[in-house]
Amino acid sequence: MLNLIRNEWMKLWHKKATWIMVALLLFILIGIGGIMKFVQSTLDQPENQPSWEENEAENKAFLTAELANPNIDDTTKKQLEKELAISEYRIEKDLEPMDPSGREQSILDSHFMLSLVVLLSVIAAAGIVASEFSQGTIKMLLSRPVKRWKILTSKYLTTLLFALMLTMISFVASLIAGYLFYDPSGGAILDYRNGAVVEVSYWGRVLALYALQFVGIIVYLTFAFMIGSVFRSSSLAIGLSIFLLFVGPSIVLFLSKYEFVKYILFTHTDLTGYISGNTFVPGLTWPLSLVVLTIYMLLFLVISFWSFTKRDVTA
Repeated sequence: MLNLIRNEWMKLWHKKATWIMVALLLFILIGIGGIMKFVQSTLDQPENQPSWEENEAENKAFLTAELANPNIDDTTKKQLEKELAISEYRIEKDLEPMDPSGREQSILDSHFMLSLVVLLSVIAAAGIVASEFSQGTIKMLLSRPVKRWKILTSKYLTTLLFALMLTMISFVASLIAGYLFYDPSGGAILDYRNGAVVEVSYWGRVLALYALQFVGIIVYLTFAFMIGSVFRSSSLAIGLSIFLLFVGPSIVLFLSKYEFVKYILFTHTDLTGYISGNTFVPGLTWPLSLVVLTIYMLLFLVISFWSFTKRDVTA
């Protein structure tokens, strides 16, 4: 299996498109960091900006007023109580929040840019099987004394490794952009856990956000891999995956008032909402998301392996 993965990895990197994707990823991520900093520097800053203490006191007053409203539902009330507890803790302990225009916040927000990794991973996953058919090399590949399921497994694991490598490159590129263009600002991250406010490790939060975003990358990658394996068309796999990547959240938002939306794949592809507290659908839980994602992933893989191992090769 290791030799098969090594061969697939070498084939992937012999393509010019792979090197172009990596170079493009670095260029975009570092370039966007510079552009954002330039835009910030051109904006007019008010001369007498309120201190963070004043902003936090205003936020505390707003939350208190919202909680006094007798018409709020239980879910909203619990969320407001958590935010109020965090606000009170920050004021009491004199813990300054992170500056939105500082280095730390820039790196923390960089996980949003992993959507680029999704696009590039989908392209690789869609073509790793379909290209064998379009180029006519599939018969030569299957003529080797290796079982088909091992060949497909090596291709799937190669795309996962490629996606992981792109994620790590994105992280490093975001660090480079942060240290090149932004000044350090410090600040503390607070969270509400088990009925108490706690201080959260900054780098732990950054890595957690990247890890949760990587789960979504795997889901879309596996979907593109399935479409490419079944229909043997990389263009169809890429187009359909990218379409669902952008349309999926809108579908979930449109159907959010219905109970069955909890069982739609796109409801669970962005797990960072469990950290930020912003989820499309109220009432979601970690176990539910893990079960739904696992079922869909197994379905995608079963279809991929069945199609590749059972169907005749006509290319």
